[in-house]
Amino acid sequence: MPIQLLIVDDSRMSRMLLKGLVDQHHPDWNVLQAASGDEALLIARETPLDLVSMDYNMQGINGLDAAIALRALQPKAHIVLLSANVQAAVQERARAAGIPFLPKPITAETLKAIAEGAGV
Repeated sequence: MPIQLLIVDDSRMSRMLLKGLVDQHHPDWNVLQAASGDEALLIARETPLDLVSMDYNMQGINGLDAAIALRALQPKAHIVLLSANVQAAVQERARAAGIPFLPKPITAETLKAIAEGAGV
């Protein structure tokens, strides 16, 4: 069964970049996309997920709050906060919630870290 990855980012370009890397390195993965935390939660209520890449700064619910809510819906999904917002307070909140933080920009190493964190 292929890995189900949800990319959550309000930047279409960031979603396309990460999806392109997935297509290149893991063509067997199924990639879903959401432009907001609220949209991600709707998807998570209906679709089993293995991996979630979550931006922090988005309209509506921020990515960390969305990640915490998503974890309650799907406790087995591996969620990573992937953001250009590298403020220590954001990273500390993520760490306290047990959600790994990866800084943007998105690179092949970013994808590798997401996959390795989930044991994929």
